[in-house]
Amino acid sequence: MDIHDLTVFAAAARHGSVTKAAQSLSTVQSNVTTRIRLLETELKVQLFHRNHRGITLTDKGQQLLPYAQQMLSLVEHAKAAVSDSKEVGGTLHIGSLQSTATARLPDVLKAYASRHARVDISVETGTSMDLIAKVLESKLDGAFVSGIEDHPQLDVVTSYVEELVIITPAPVRSVKAYLKRGTSPKVLVFKIGCHYRQRFEQYLGAEGIDMLSPMDFGTIDGIIGCVAAGLGISMLPRSVVEHSARRKEVAIHQLPKAHRYVETQFVTHKAQVQSLALARLIDVVVSQRAKER
Repeated sequence: MDIHDLTVFAAAARHGSVTKAAQSLSTVQSNVTTRIRLLETELKVQLFHRNHRGITLTDKGQQLLPYAQQMLSLVEHAKAAVSDSKEVGGTLHIGSLQSTATARLPDVLKAYASRHARVDISVETGTSMDLIAKVLESKLDGAFVSGIEDHPQLDVVTSYVEELVIITPAPVRSVKAYLKRGTSPKVLVFKIGCHYRQRFEQYLGAEGIDMLSPMDFGTIDGIIGCVAAGLGISMLPRSVVEHSARRKEVAIHQLPKAHRYVETQFVTHKAQVQSLALARLIDVVVSQRAKER
């Protein structure tokens, strides 16, 4: 089993596309296809389903992927152990909540890049549910999410504690009074799978407020802009809405203590051997968290 074949296999599994895998490896599509077929021939199994939309792992491919990633990580560790260079290299594919990417990730990545400039990083945003699924499928090395308690397949590092707040149009003084108006304000939220949305629903239920008509968004800017325009209310971390509140675009309303705080956690797959690049990122996250205490 050739390590280069495993490298190509892991890239194809991550990207779900021969073309994208070839681009990430700076090679041609035919080389990726050949390497995969050689690996399938050696193992006597089919590793990918192929269709017009790309490629997806078969059951056998899913079983092989964590082993391939562990072997690739071990090779990286072995090279680093005997290398004279102390620089960490490689690639990192991480996921993040939109709010974390907006308010927290810039400082993390700035600190990380200053120490490990040779690591190439890509960031994908999404809901906690979507990001966790991609970590479990080994499509992401790790992700910043919310709402994780005990999960048998995940290692969890608490990264930040965010204060959640209700935001309304700027002139509003009372959330309850605003909701009792006849204007039928909407709840502006991310799609199902977002932990903030779940917390919002829990808060409204605890206050005896029937769930208002939801309006789903894909970006924080979209939510804040529509709240400012008077379409409804939302629940977001204070760290991402303070700027808009200072500009009097929205009003911030404090939540009761039972609903006020939420942890942001960085999750990784327990079955994977951590690359040096990932281990150093976790070091930065832990260091940043210690500064906030």
